[in-house]
Amino acid sequence: MKKIAVVLYNLGGPDSKGSIKPFLKNFFMDKNIIGAPLPIRFLLANYISWKRSRREAGDSYRELGDKSPLLENTRLQATALEEVLNKNGKDQIFKTFVCMRYWHPMAPQIVQDIKDWNADQIIQLPLYPQFSTTTTWSSFEDWNKATGSSGYNIPTSTICCYPENEGFAQISAANIASDYKKALADGHDSPRVLFSAHGLPEKIINSGDPYQYQCEQTAKKIADKLAADLDIDNLDWQICYQSRVGPLKWIGPSVEEALQKAASDNKPVIIYPHAFTQEHVETLVELDIEYRHLADQLGLPGYYRAQTVGTGPAFITALARLVNDHLDKVEISAEGHKCLCPENFTRCCMRKSEDIKMKKAA
Repeated sequence: MKKIAVVLYNLGGPDSKGSIKPFLKNFFMDKNIIGAPLPIRFLLANYISWKRSRREAGDSYRELGDKSPLLENTRLQATALEEVLNKNGKDQIFKTFVCMRYWHPMAPQIVQDIKDWNADQIIQLPLYPQFSTTTTWSSFEDWNKATGSSGYNIPTSTICCYPENEGFAQISAANIASDYKKALADGHDSPRVLFSAHGLPEKIINSGDPYQYQCEQTAKKIADKLAADLDIDNLDWQICYQSRVGPLKWIGPSVEEALQKAASDNKPVIIYPHAFTQEHVETLVELDIEYRHLADQLGLPGYYRAQTVGTGPAFITALARLVNDHLDKVEISAEGHKCLCPENFTRCCMRKSEDIKMKKAA
């Protein structure tokens, strides 16, 4: 029987108060996050992780019992996906493995786990619908480093992104619709839907990273689905970005700016984190506590936050379909096996991987 390992990538998060600082240090040591030379990056990572663990990040994780629920929630998705994949298995068996980028379980451990399981094939599946060099590509690089160090090399197919995935859009629209109907029942007319994604510095986008473009495509897909489901001709919606860190100019508008605009327009809002697939500190603290508090201060008539897709059946089924669609491939490709990014996005995953192949062959 063929054994197929499905690696689910995610960011990771601290599992105790003592791991907040090392988790942050791992994050800021990533050259995809801070592009400075290694000695400078080392000093910056130490300083930022020390500062943020004592203040912003420490305060946020304290709201969650000094740890992140990300691993637990990702494992729930992994279990659900494994069950769906193995429902109709005849001559193959699937096993899911959760691989975190900045805290345990990390790539070296998961490579060994898959090696011990004696897998015949690997399917790599990031739990980031939209590709960015700062998330998905960073995980792929870390995985390649781990497999190279271990000398482990088996047929591997890699899914780089699925920003307009139908299952993701379906569950997202349903979750927003639930809060939209609640807002109407509370007496609010035509609430504004805010699609919030984790922000990035403008220089990363300007370097050819397709993340912002893909976030826009995702938001439009969900907005169109939501409008159709609710039979609304002119849905009021916009995109905004959260979690800014540091002095660089970031892509916008920020969530703060979007809330200020909604307040000036006297609009209730429904905020939905369309670049996240499970609940964690950015949703449970930033959106549910910090931005809700800001909305109250600004005098918004209503503030609602729609839940992430989590283990929604249509989403898990869609992930299973992505995996099955890559079983006979040994490549890096987006959903549908075609490049989803316009040519100006030079840091598109498929283009980056082709460039690397060409350089190796030269």
